[in-house]
Amino acid sequence: MSFENGKTRLENELASAKESVARTRLQSLFDSGVFAELDRFAKNGDNPCEVVTAFGTVSGTGVYAFSQDSSILSGAMGRVQAAKIKRVYELAAKTGAPVVGIYDSKGAHMDEGMDALGAYGELILASSNISGVVPQISLVLGSCIGSAAILADLADVVVMSKTAELCVSSAFIVGDKDKLVGTAEIAAKNGTASIVAVTEQEAIEKAVAVMSLLPANNLSTAFTADYVPAVPTDGNGVDDLISAIADDKSFIELGREYGSCSKVGLARIEGNSVGVVATDSNKNEGKLCGNAADKIARFVRFCDAFSIPVVTMLDCAGFMGNKDAELNGEVKAIAKLTHAYAEATTPKITVIAGQAIGAAYIAMAGRACNADVVFAWPNAVVSSLETMTAVQLMYKDRLGQESRESLESEYINTVASPFTAASTGLIDDIILREETADRVSEALTMMESKRVSTMNKKHSNIPL
Repeated sequence: MSFENGKTRLENELASAKESVARTRLQSLFDSGVFAELDRFAKNGDNPCEVVTAFGTVSGTGVYAFSQDSSILSGAMGRVQAAKIKRVYELAAKTGAPVVGIYDSKGAHMDEGMDALGAYGELILASSNISGVVPQISLVLGSCIGSAAILADLADVVVMSKTAELCVSSAFIVGDKDKLVGTAEIAAKNGTASIVAVTEQEAIEKAVAVMSLLPANNLSTAFTADYVPAVPTDGNGVDDLISAIADDKSFIELGREYGSCSKVGLARIEGNSVGVVATDSNKNEGKLCGNAADKIARFVRFCDAFSIPVVTMLDCAGFMGNKDAELNGEVKAIAKLTHAYAEATTPKITVIAGQAIGAAYIAMAGRACNADVVFAWPNAVVSSLETMTAVQLMYKDRLGQESRESLESEYINTVASPFTAASTGLIDDIILREETADRVSEALTMMESKRVSTMNKKHSNIPL
């Protein structure tokens, strides 16, 4: 082939490539729409490969990404596509760069049979190997069915567009007449999707925002952004608790619809990235449900993997503890939550902003969670039992003579007072609400050089 013919062919190939939806999505992901494509001319037989792989920067950090193209053989997974994606994982492992996977595929190549199964297996292994080493973000913008759904859900954060589909078996296969299986709405409610966006572009922007708060890998730190002071509000809701510490408009919630009696997400405090956990005292009578405990546990482990400090705003009357919760094995979720906090070696700061009753204190603020610093607001309540239950046990001889309300008030102001807890070493300091952001920031600065040597073991075994 002459030089001119080769040049013409290259120009034709590039012109055709520009029309790819997969490449357009990558342009939206990478800074200024610029990226270097990997294995650009790989083909599956006579067809272009069903995935585009690339390297570029996202918010200034080097990132590897792959983007499936459903317009080519429905984006079906086969040997060639798997080889391209596997190379992305291998390069990410070598360089310590995050991975973003954009999913839009109907499944595997049926004509490749066992090879397709092997291809998925290799990718799942590659993703598992770099879990906790580099952040992984899945962007589900089309169909993601079968083994691909497993691969996507292995990521640290899963972002879906509203019209996308994520499931092991589609609605057609399971006979769901209402088409609920695999929808973004259901994925959000069952905790599979971390974030659901209305449009593809919004989903990509959400992924970029999340990545801007994460370090490149487990040996680096997230960059410090310009400091935008917190704008505290006066209410007692969970959003008010978060506003007391997080830089203005910096909080990105993950898993909003799952375990909604708590909130978890990434934010900044004086420009530095932190993980925020906050309980919602306005739901479930202030008690935490099993799903919320599961969500918090996974989030704490995620933060710990990348040494992101965890700040917990605690206002919780304990756990559900009713018949249904017990029958559903709520104790497993509580144990998992406690284990996640206890195992985490990243800096952990807890602010008791309301109630910290029984197991809630133990799991998220006490010695069991190995918190580094525990603050409390002056109106906090720290008690081993719900306050009314404690009154019935401690003041039973006075119940006939004095009202329950007055006795409960006495109990709160004496036995369950944060000053009493502080006097016994359960709380490090009692702080005013308006100084919370500054005091938490001071504690984070104090703990930024934290080093912990753990016991020699392969890994812990989390409760089922």
